Amino acid sequence: MSILQVARAEIRALKPYLPARQEAHAIRLNANESATANGGLHRYPEIRPAGIQAQLASHFAVAPGNLLATRGSSEAIDLLLRAFCRAGIDNIVISSPTFEMYRVYANIQGAETIAVSLSPDDDFALDPQRFLDACTPESKLIFVCSPNNPAGTPVAAAAIEKLLEARRDQSVVVVDEAYIEFSNEVSRVEWLHRFDNLVVLRTMSKAQGLAGARCGAVIGSEQLISMLDGVLSPYAMSTPVIECVLDALSGQRLQQSAASVADTVAERNRMAAALEGLDLVERCWPSAANFLLVRFGDIEKARVRLRAARILIREFAEDLTLEHCARITVGTPAENNALLEALA
Repeated sequence: MSILQVARAEIRALKPYLPARQEAHAIRLNANESATANGGLHRYPEIRPAGIQAQLASHFAVAPGNLLATRGSSEAIDLLLRAFCRAGIDNIVISSPTFEMYRVYANIQGAETIAVSLSPDDDFALDPQRFLDACTPESKLIFVCSPNNPAGTPVAAAAIEKLLEARRDQSVVVVDEAYIEFSNEVSRVEWLHRFDNLVVLRTMSKAQGLAGARCGAVIGSEQLISMLDGVLSPYAMSTPVIECVLDALSGQRLQQSAASVADTVAERNRMAAALEGLDLVERCWPSAANFLLVRFGDIEKARVRLRAARILIREFAEDLTLEHCARITVGTPAENNALLEALA
């Protein structure tokens, strides 16, 4: 059985929209574009930017047919929810805490969210058996963020493998690797030939520093990617974004990104040690991402000091597991020093 049989029947039967044909050096009178040149932006961009598809596939070590470029990995999450979950019937399984947009997109689609709590006392480690016990016949998507946001904890390969094996014909296991460049983990794309229910999400927002460009990728089997391609709107990526991303994927820029990641990891480790030594900090969890999760003994005092220094951190007051906790992004050395001085 193909994992595509788990997708919504309407999506499997969908006839994708056919936009106006594009040919190089042709007179384009078929797309209702403006005839007035405006820096090249009077023309629609490529329906699917072939250059980005090829460069991203090379960068993430997959075949071009296994990848679909999206507006950030968030759009990929939305695509998956729309493709696989029937409103009022199906559900997704996530950990708690994790990236909140999984739940938000599920709510928009009318799908239930089943959350499996992670323990701060166990460094938020994921127990695959508890995930499997939480699944129902209507569990279409299992989201695994590794390293997890906001804890920064990577998920063990064996745990992901167990989920893929146990739910092989029933659920798509979505491994969100938004922060993997800051860890020592190996991408699960190497398992694509073993599991057709595996989907991997990648992004240019973090390691490549292109959060403002909005570019990511959903990676999976060719059949699954082809189905998602039919759901994604045409001309999804604007011309300036295409040019920006292609530049970021050039050899020199990738070397700069790698150096930036190394600097971030060094700063993360320095910050973790310094935060542990502060009276206000009760605990700083180990992280494999570009942020740190911290529990404060008196978060109101920390809030007042940081507000006075005009420093913003992310609190999670709505999550009881993260009471008195905050996520601190690793900034520049000067920004990190300002935070440490304010808290001290």
